[in-house]
Amino acid sequence: MIFFDVTNASRSRHHSGLQRVSACIRAGLAARGDATVSEVSWSGGGWVGADGSPVRVGADDWLLTPEVFGADDRPGFADWQASPGCRIAAIYYDAIPLKFPAITWPRSVGRHSGYMKQLARFDRVLAISEASRRELLGYWEWARTPSRAQVSVIPLVADGSGAPRASERPAIEPAPALVMVGIVEPRKNQTLMIDACSRLWDTGLGFDLHIVGRVNPHFGKPIATHAAEVSRRHAGLHFHGQLDDARVRALHARARAAVFPSIAEGNGLPVLEALWQGVPCVCSRIPALEENAAGGGCVLVDADDRAGWEAALRSILTDDSLVASLRDQALERPLPTWSDTVDAVLAALG
Repeated sequence: MIFFDVTNASRSRHHSGLQRVSACIRAGLAARGDATVSEVSWSGGGWVGADGSPVRVGADDWLLTPEVFGADDRPGFADWQASPGCRIAAIYYDAIPLKFPAITWPRSVGRHSGYMKQLARFDRVLAISEASRRELLGYWEWARTPSRAQVSVIPLVADGSGAPRASERPAIEPAPALVMVGIVEPRKNQTLMIDACSRLWDTGLGFDLHIVGRVNPHFGKPIATHAAEVSRRHAGLHFHGQLDDARVRALHARARAAVFPSIAEGNGLPVLEALWQGVPCVCSRIPALEENAAGGGCVLVDADDRAGWEAALRSILTDDSLVASLRDQALERPLPTWSDTVDAVLAALG
């Protein structure tokens, strides 16, 4: 039996990357005949099922949590973890709250160090990229945290929207467009993208930039305000807010490229989802996105290189042969599915 932690997912109203990972792995496990899965939540110092009744675990069972938590979120969790009565595993995403505390929700910053140390007390930790795996091991070494966890990497992949993979190169649209998908916050670097595009518009280059994502209530409003100001001068800027998968696919279908100037990522799931649709990507040269780009279909640019971003975007917007080559690479490269992710989870659990 795999008991799957949905404590936060069951009450979250946001469709974040973390929530997508949780939902896709949970659904994938439930669909497999070789795994029995039961959803559980932490409540009052113990685990309960969907009906609120206490859950009993056995020594051969697994408790798998894809969630980020702290001592205040889950009173008594550390005591349970010391003697859980079953095997325990966690999915690890990133250390962004510790690396960028000034642009991260204070509650996340406050709990993250304790969370990362608690991961060392799990039997298995499944990192969402090799970069994340190295980061976690490096943190434990730096913090002198003894660990008994076996840390492996599971692939996060491209078919979370449920759409079939693109099988042929779409026609290059006569009206060039770029699409940027991700929560609107400083870490995603929308301001750099808006300013780079603004300078290109000022030179007379005609194209559209579509920005898609929920506005971070703590840090995203200045970016949304800046986008509104620029859009009054440049009609090519379209600020959509959060859209469902179908509308994102429709934007990708008309895009020459998806753009991701992030300064930090644990994996960069929207990159893989764009490649799944045969859309080339322009990405920051940071470890997690370099992993995604290695298979082809991507152009890498240093996250803080404004001139480099302008040059890369100009090439994407004007060079049809470059875009055609990148689209071919995106279509031909191997991209595992969520079924492959589930295989990796089950293999890690053993």
